[in-house]
Amino acid sequence: MKTKHTLVGLLLTICVLSCQESMKAPETPTPQITPKHVTAKDILGNPDYLAISYGGYRMTSRDSQPTIAELKDDLKLLHAMNIKMLRTYNVQLAHASNILKAIKELKEEDSSFEMYVMLGAWIDCLNAWTGRAPDHNIESPQNEEEIGRAVDLAQQYPDIVKVIAVGNEAMVKWATAYFVQPDVILKWVHHLQELKNKGALSKDLWITSSDNFASWGGGEDQYHVKALEDLIAAVDYLSVHTYPMHDTHYNPVFWGVYGQESEGTKTEKIDAAMKRAKKYAVSQVDSVAKYVKSLGLDKPIHIGETGWASSSNELYGANGSKATDEYKEALFYEHMRDWTNENGMSCFYFEAFNEPWKDAHNAGGSENHFGLFTVDGKAKYALWKYVDQNTFKGLTRDGNPITKTYNGDKKALLQDVLLPPSKGKVLMNQ
Repeated sequence: MKTKHTLVGLLLTICVLSCQESMKAPETPTPQITPKHVTAKDILGNPDYLAISYGGYRMTSRDSQPTIAELKDDLKLLHAMNIKMLRTYNVQLAHASNILKAIKELKEEDSSFEMYVMLGAWIDCLNAWTGRAPDHNIESPQNEEEIGRAVDLAQQYPDIVKVIAVGNEAMVKWATAYFVQPDVILKWVHHLQELKNKGALSKDLWITSSDNFASWGGGEDQYHVKALEDLIAAVDYLSVHTYPMHDTHYNPVFWGVYGQESEGTKTEKIDAAMKRAKKYAVSQVDSVAKYVKSLGLDKPIHIGETGWASSSNELYGANGSKATDEYKEALFYEHMRDWTNENGMSCFYFEAFNEPWKDAHNAGGSENHFGLFTVDGKAKYALWKYVDQNTFKGLTRDGNPITKTYNGDKKALLQDVLLPPSKGKVLMNQ
């Protein structure tokens, strides 16, 4: 009897548990998070996706490539500043492909990490950098290989590479070592657009060339040729460079302390000069827009490069136009960010970090000092506010925590700031 009662009890227990299970609310399935699909059209001109030109080189030669770990440290710093779009310059070296690997790893480690790339393909004329006379009417045979490498990377990382730029200042005629005619750039832009049409590249990938404002038709008439018109029609947008800092020496119509400005304080005089520098940059971009409109075309324009060095022992320093210091760099950075954000333009500000290889034989040369960070990771004056806000807390460069230049002493910084030359009447409309 004991065995029979035990069996009955067991059956009753199973019945009760089964009924309880059937009364439970159905489980809600775990939602599947779909990665955000962001295109160049979404990014460019969007202030939530600030852009910057990035090179991670720490040494005086590019033979020493940054490691993936070093690149990841840099990208974390930029991401903390809401920078989510990087510009690179060539795919001949490992740097660009390593950046893409670093971004991929960061995304895998942290699903909230978001970073995209404007991938540059370097374009040269025949005999460029060989010691032989450059032939600007014939392109280098290496260009085909460079474009091929860019295509491979865009196919390998379609979620990261959102733009391919054919050439960097490759059409401007003062680039005497390597410039090409616009029909060369046009050839490769057509090639990439055709790959998009065939489905070999994403239809959302944007194709451009990144060049000086004059090369895009905003300068002398010598640039106004049929191939340039066709190129403007072929690109998805124009990537335009403007550098007022260089024109504090070459064309200083806006640079100086004018008229009643001489009665102001030191910073008031400099502030007035930097506002004119910004207006000068705007005028160059406007000249390109005017030329494009004259062709009956309507193309987006974004700033592919602009920047201001914080130091120079040459044309732009104490013995020249007195243009370079951290205070002026910070003003120009803020002016250009504000203007482009307000006008729906991206600004690939040049550049994120100082790169000593740019002028390896002259440590004091301006080309080595365009970064917003120093090589060892100090935040220049333009970024002091981020240090105050603890934006870089826990982040480092080469093991160094991010601190302010001048130990954060603004008075000490201003002692190194020089006034632009005194002049008479303002030549540029204010």
